[in-house]
Amino acid sequence: MKNLKMKLVASLAALLFMGVTNAQNTKQLYTIHLDHVKPSKTLAYEALSKELVAKCKQHKMETGWLTLVTDDFDYFYITPIKNMAELDADPFASLSKKMGADELGKMFSKMDPFYDDHVDYTIALDKELSYMPSGITQTPAGQPYRKNTLYYVAPENYKAAEQLAKDFKALYTKVGSKVNYRVYRSSFGADGTYFMVAIAAASPAAYETATAANNQLLGAKGQELYGRLMSLISKRKIVSGWIRPDLSYTPGK
Repeated sequence: MKNLKMKLVASLAALLFMGVTNAQNTKQLYTIHLDHVKPSKTLAYEALSKELVAKCKQHKMETGWLTLVTDDFDYFYITPIKNMAELDADPFASLSKKMGADELGKMFSKMDPFYDDHVDYTIALDKELSYMPSGITQTPAGQPYRKNTLYYVAPENYKAAEQLAKDFKALYTKVGSKVNYRVYRSSFGADGTYFMVAIAAASPAAYETATAANNQLLGAKGQELYGRLMSLISKRKIVSGWIRPDLSYTPGK
């Protein structure tokens, strides 16, 4: 999790994805720090990550994060921010002050052998496009499994894809779908322009069962919308994994 913050020049905020600045109240920005951990190093890496979480709890660090671990040994650390300006702030400033910069620096340095690459970027949760009738949450109870699908779109298809997302939500609402999802938009530093659909489930098997039943519920209209989706996207990427509370940190808990 070294370099969780991103040092960005203020003028680059203009590159933030379409729509966030115009509808901030319906969007929630997140920074993503991604460690591509070596498979042989995962146990040692997680042990050190748990040690960091313990230090955060001990010293009551002010910034928290949610951790997603994928089947490909990728560790995503998801931190909410209020705006792009927060990217210039050190999220570990309070922890560094309390436990000592040298000690914290040594802890991060120990992680260096565990991965060859790590990435930072931002995304935004679009509440208007998401479908969670009982209230939007990243951590629905009893559903630690995640199936996140990234739909990449070319700039000329962006508005059409946005409208399609609205049409999907309208259909889900009309039929009273039991499958909830959140929609995120790629933002600064992401590897392209995409909409990400995040679905939570109790397990992979539960996801497959719910999806099969949902496809029947959506019927012909759902197939039509899916056909439109395939005609708009340039590629698709699926990221599956598990939310790890033991590697996550929530201030005050």
